Amino acid sequence: MSEAILKLTNVEAAYGPVKAIRGVSLEVRQGTIVTVLGANGAGKTTVLKAISGILDIQKGAIIFEGEAIHNHDPADIVRRGICHVPEGREVFPLLSVHDNLMMGAYTRRDRDAVARDLQTVYGYFPVLRARAQQEAGRLSGGEQQMLAISRALMGRPKLMLLDEPSLGLSPKLTQEIFAIIRRINHEQGTTILLVEQNAHLALATADFGYVLENGRIVMEDTCARLREKEDIKEFYLGIKEAGARGERRWKKRKTWR
Repeated sequence: MSEAILKLTNVEAAYGPVKAIRGVSLEVRQGTIVTVLGANGAGKTTVLKAISGILDIQKGAIIFEGEAIHNHDPADIVRRGICHVPEGREVFPLLSVHDNLMMGAYTRRDRDAVARDLQTVYGYFPVLRARAQQEAGRLSGGEQQMLAISRALMGRPKLMLLDEPSLGLSPKLTQEIFAIIRRINHEQGTTILLVEQNAHLALATADFGYVLENGRIVMEDTCARLREKEDIKEFYLGIKEAGARGERRWKKRKTWR
C-alpha cells in the first residue's frame, strides 16, 4: 500500500466566530483519488482552503510529504506541489487561454518541460488548443472548467485539489471531465483530493472516501464499501432499500391480480 502524501490531524478552522471544520483528520495516499462527501455547508471547501493555505487553521496539523504546511503562504504551498482548482473555476477572464495556462506554470523554470506539458493538456482538452488565443472569459462554463484543471496541471502538481468540478455542467460534459480526471490520475500519477456533490460520480471515480457533516468526519471507507452502506445509499445516492423492496412487492401483487 502506498504511503500517505497528505495527512490532516484534528484540524479546526473558522470564518470569524463561525467554526467551519471541527477536528478533521484524514489522509490521502500517494497516487490515489480520495473524495470528501457532504451536504452544502458541511465544510468540504474549507478543508481544501486550509490545505492550500487560503484559510489559516486554528488547531491541528496539515502534513505534506512529511513536513508541516499549515498556515504557510499559498505561494509556498504551490511550490511544494499542491495545486487547487477552486469551486466556480475562477479563470483570468481577460487573459487568453494560452496565458492562463502559462500562469499555471509561473513558478517553473524548465521551459522545455513546460512546452511538453502544454501539448499534454491540449491532448486532454483539444478545445483549448482551438481557443488558445481567445479570452478565457468568453469560454463556455465547461471550457472554463477544462481550463482551470489544465492550468493546475501546468504546475506539475504532486497533489491536485478539485472543488466541485461538475458544478453547473451538463451531465454529458460532467462525464467527459471526470473521464479526464481519471486519466490524469492513471497516466500522470497525480494524486487527487476531490470535493464533489455528485456522490454517484465521486464514489465511482475515487478509491477512498470521507463523509463530512457539520464540520466533522462521520464516516470513512473505500468507495466500494461506502456505496454499499445504507446511510450513503439513502442520503447521498437517493436509494431507499426498504421502499424499493416494497415497491417491487406491490408491483408483483398487481401482476398476481
